[in-house]
Amino acid sequence: MVSLDVFRGITIAAMILVNDPGSWSHIYAPLKHAEWNGWTPTDLIFPFFLFIVGVSMTLSFASRAAHGLMRTSLALHVVRRSALIFAIGLFLNGFPYFDLHTIRIMGVLQRIALCYLAAGLLYLATCRQDSAADGKVCVRGKIGVTAAVVVVLLVGYWALMTFVPVSGYGAGHLGKDDNLGAYIDRALMGGHLWSESKTWDPEGLFSTFPAIATTLIGVLAGEWLRSERQSARKALGLAIAGAALMLVGQLLHPYFPINKNLWTSTYVLFTSGFAMLLLTLCYGVVDLRGWWKWAAPFLVFGRNAILAYALATIVAEISIDFQFRVSGGRLRTLHGWFYDKYFVPHASPANASLAFAVFFVALILLLLWPLYRKKVFVRI
Repeated sequence: MVSLDVFRGITIAAMILVNDPGSWSHIYAPLKHAEWNGWTPTDLIFPFFLFIVGVSMTLSFASRAAHGLMRTSLALHVVRRSALIFAIGLFLNGFPYFDLHTIRIMGVLQRIALCYLAAGLLYLATCRQDSAADGKVCVRGKIGVTAAVVVVLLVGYWALMTFVPVSGYGAGHLGKDDNLGAYIDRALMGGHLWSESKTWDPEGLFSTFPAIATTLIGVLAGEWLRSERQSARKALGLAIAGAALMLVGQLLHPYFPINKNLWTSTYVLFTSGFAMLLLTLCYGVVDLRGWWKWAAPFLVFGRNAILAYALATIVAEISIDFQFRVSGGRLRTLHGWFYDKYFVPHASPANASLAFAVFFVALILLLLWPLYRKKVFVRI
């Protein structure tokens, strides 16, 4: 599905854009995360990627099974890939100083790894294997089992966050420091949490459980798209399901707020529904209509997604940590010097910051373009 690569590429490009402004003090509101409850466009990016992981999983497993890989081999592939992605995430968290006393254990790639591991092993443990007409093995996920696990994860997470008391705070608190997830993360990871907070982690261990549900909803969408139904019916069904999930998430928001940092059950429903709608749009435009040439830059990102994210992280970190002396003997970071010299004088603070972010996305695109042209795609 070219549309899935395009959707993945849009998501990665957006992730780089919001992660790399010229100045964190001057950012347009839609490019910031919500302060706590609620959502902005920026809060949609990570769950979109996890949803895409789930969709991709069904297509990848089907292809590998058709080429003769058995269930055990696929499971080993899932474990190895998850471990490698987790290790890359740890490396990026530590780069360039690698202080083992304070290194953050969890993070974006670590959550992706755990969600892929859980969803992948569940899929393989419950899927059925059939013989296709051409004699090849065909794997199909059990929709009912997957949907039931999603419900258990979302209802169970809501119940635990609402009714289990936290030492010193009591039950039902959903603030930054007083919620059950933050308490568990502090107990398990101590000083290895997100450095910006030190008392809670937006990609913590406990909130990874509902994030697994996001990936499993992607699996359900992938199975729907793999079905023998007519393409137009697939698109319509996906759009209806997406709208329904968004509506349910919004209706339940007053009772369990949509919250990215807590990855609440309503957040899962709302963002997964939104992802379905955007995938439907990409599917209709790219796969059904065949209009894909406009999306070439997004294919560059989408077909080397992990590499794009890692490269952007490393380049950004180097630009911030590399210092040199300018006239007057002052120390400047490469990022600060370049931004102040080439962007700040030419636009308002918010526009200069946005222009730098767009420039940074273009820089990563330029670095990846030769690989795309040579069809070199880094598979992990």
